[in-house]
Amino acid sequence: MHELSIVMSILDIAEKESAKNKAVQIDEIELEIGELSGVDMPAFDFAWQQAVKATRLEAAVKTVNHIPGEGLCMNCEAVFPMHQLYKPCPVCGDHFITILKGKELRVKSLVIN
Repeated sequence: MHELSIVMSILDIAEKESAKNKAVQIDEIELEIGELSGVDMPAFDFAWQQAVKATRLEAAVKTVNHIPGEGLCMNCEAVFPMHQLYKPCPVCGDHFITILKGKELRVKSLVIN
């Protein structure tokens, strides 16, 4: 379950930023998680519930912005929605694709107190 290590990394980022700003607690955290990032959201949510106990994030409101996948075909230059990695271009069938959006996995913002 790599979702636990992702959650632990997010906790580490949040704890370091809040300590740097001498915050007592974190009120809100906003995350961006792309559709193609490989994160299993039910596993992520379960890991989150367990990992934030007794941390500055325990009472924080967590907002997750889900970023849809989008690809660019390097052959025909079509831009199209992607829901899975390694799918061919729906226009020409080529597999030489650049991912434009959907692999994001970041802490976008923290509201600290």
